[in-house]
Amino acid sequence: MTSEEWVRYLAEAADDKKAQDLVMLKMTGISIIADYFIICHGDSEKQVQAISTALKMACEARGVPVRRMEGFDRGRWVLIDMGDVVAHVFHRDERNYYQLEKLWGDAPVYSLEKKPL
Repeated sequence: MTSEEWVRYLAEAADDKKAQDLVMLKMTGISIIADYFIICHGDSEKQVQAISTALKMACEARGVPVRRMEGFDRGRWVLIDMGDVVAHVFHRDERNYYQLEKLWGDAPVYSLEKKPL
């Protein structure tokens, strides 16, 4: 599976749990952390946890271990390192406060509706 296919697969897993305002940032050439970031939010701590769990289970279904998951217990900002893809699953309030997309404003932004990566 290519990095593009992998990020789409993971984004669809988050979307299945009703992740809000889901975007994918192509970080290749911008950051050495990952090839892609997924950024999305939920409206409650439980939804943030459900989205995060769905991402973890999507990895496990493909035999890819989650390298690290931080912030799950609080359900306000969960960071999930899945190798080539790092997901930031926010609670709506935290996403509005941190505005992570602006930090990486030079990265190409994609949604599930936009097909080419």
